[in-house]
Amino acid sequence: MSEQDNLQNADGNKENKVPENTSPKQVEEVNAESISETTKQLQEPENEHSEDDVINEIDNSNAEDAEDEGTSDRHNIEEKNYSEMSLDTLVIELENLIKNEKIQAIKKHVEEIKNEFNDKFNALLDEKKQEFLDQGGNEIDFHYSTPIKQSFNEAYKDYRQKIKAHYNNIEKGLKDNLSIRLKIIEDIKTLTDLDETMNTKYKQFKELQEQWKNAGSIPRDKYNNAWNSYHFNVERFYDLLHLDRDLRDKDFEHNLEKKLKIIERAEELAKEDNNNRAFRELQALHKMWKEELGPVAREHREPIWERFKEATKVINDKRQEYYKHLDSLYEKNLEFKTGIIGLIQEKTNEPGNTHKAWQKKIKEVEMLREEFFKAGKVPIKVNEATWTKFKAAVREFNHKKNSYYKSLKKEQYDNLDKKLELIKIAEDNKDSDDFTATTQLMKKIQSDWKRIGHVPRKDSDKIWKQFRAACNYYFDRVHAKRNEASAEEEKAYTEKEALLNTVTATKLSGEQKADLATIKDYIAKWKTIGRVPGNKRKIESDFNKALDTLFGTLDMNKNEVEMMKFENKLQDLSSAQDQRALEKEYNFIRQKIGDIKGEINQLENNLLFFKHADEKNPLVKSVYDNIKKHNEDLKIWKAKLKKIKIMENTKAKAEAELEQNKSSEVNE
Repeated sequence: MSEQDNLQNADGNKENKVPENTSPKQVEEVNAESISETTKQLQEPENEHSEDDVINEIDNSNAEDAEDEGTSDRHNIEEKNYSEMSLDTLVIELENLIKNEKIQAIKKHVEEIKNEFNDKFNALLDEKKQEFLDQGGNEIDFHYSTPIKQSFNEAYKDYRQKIKAHYNNIEKGLKDNLSIRLKIIEDIKTLTDLDETMNTKYKQFKELQEQWKNAGSIPRDKYNNAWNSYHFNVERFYDLLHLDRDLRDKDFEHNLEKKLKIIERAEELAKEDNNNRAFRELQALHKMWKEELGPVAREHREPIWERFKEATKVINDKRQEYYKHLDSLYEKNLEFKTGIIGLIQEKTNEPGNTHKAWQKKIKEVEMLREEFFKAGKVPIKVNEATWTKFKAAVREFNHKKNSYYKSLKKEQYDNLDKKLELIKIAEDNKDSDDFTATTQLMKKIQSDWKRIGHVPRKDSDKIWKQFRAACNYYFDRVHAKRNEASAEEEKAYTEKEALLNTVTATKLSGEQKADLATIKDYIAKWKTIGRVPGNKRKIESDFNKALDTLFGTLDMNKNEVEMMKFENKLQDLSSAQDQRALEKEYNFIRQKIGDIKGEINQLENNLLFFKHADEKNPLVKSVYDNIKKHNEDLKIWKAKLKKIKIMENTKAKAEAELEQNKSSEVNE
């Protein structure tokens, strides 16, 4: 290991050793020579430094962090694959970074987003330009703008302004902090000249060390020189501590303990699977070793440094292996993207010159484009060439596509006639009050409009505005009608809520005839109120529960009570917006009847196993009781089915009469 390695210097320079019996004056002379030699070495680094590339990388990164402590937060920002994101998503991601993260910590992410956005937007721009030229436009007249580009420019401008303001704000602080640190170095130098006891000097020295730790960030280009000068003078002070070995040895022991813990943590990190995280923490450990801890006894300096350096080497070797794997992944991405370019070229040259064939190829090429953007990074040396080939392949496809559609003028005019017919239908029906039928018609012609295809460019906006105006006019009327119905339903809910409170609070007299009349009166009033909003239909079940409570106090036939409640339910179903509500209830009742009949058959079959058993047998008696109960339930469900059939027949007859009346009016 080089004698001038920065981390070795943190434990003192072997050649600066001062004999224990040296006088203070001789110490000054030796240290003066050492300072001169160190300054020379700082100005002219030895070639040996280049051998420890990983140490230099860590030192340089820590020097960068020393300039701006906030950059350490960049490690906490989630890494994302921006190549898979659309233009809209990239803008959202950029805006979120600027809003939620420290501005000085997002440079790498912002640049990646910027590059991805520009690549994808330029590809879109090339397509639009080629399409414009293929339709007979002049290149000098081409102009294309989109809100997403404006949003990106505004977000990126915001980032540039904030990062500039940030660095302007910290520049003065960096210079002030440097002055403070240089003053601390000078104060350590002068400690040896003070006419104080060694204990007093040592106390002042520890205070200066604490000030150094808290002095704040400094410019990165001054970092290493300031650090080397500081530690040189720290070592110089420790060399004088032979006058008080207890103080010196106590510090040495403390520093050794801390450095051994750092080494142990580094050795743990060497076993980590997450290489990037391990390297980042290793960087922090080097910074702690270098900036926060002083020297150890000379006999420990070389061994502990070599042990720390070995753990560093293991972590770095694993990191390099990871990047080799990454290079292999980039090569696979290149192979995949090259294949996509070939497929686009094949689609361009495929036979089939019909609208259907071109629509199929357009969708396939669009999927290939998306796969290309999702494929990830390729080796940087071929990145530009791969991107150029991709753009050329897409441009050629678009050129042939546009050439084909340029010949479709007749079809476009046919499409224009079809869309004009739809406009006439929309305008003829926009004032219709038959909302059920007309809404379906309007939705159908809107769907037909989408399927018809292109019309001449000069007519496109005009007919679209005309069609949209007619449709909007109709649907505005529909919404107004719904809002009006909603107000009526809210009013009905208020009335039903008041009636429900009355029913809930009712105390029956005990006279069955009078009490039954009271309940029927409640039911009749409830039916006259009308529908409530769909999200408040629970009040119907609440009302039925309240009725159950009242009926429960009457000595009435169960079937009669059940049918009264069912009639109330039918009234609610018949007024429901869902036209199939009664049909659903009808099918439910039929299913219920079938289930009960099946249960009865099963129970009767079970009795065959007990044909010789006494009917008083508890098990046999239980079966007979169960059959009886099911038969009673079956009568109720059959009565309900009969009731709903009558209602459906009545409703069908009324609808038939209404249709007949309409036909008569038309004939007249």
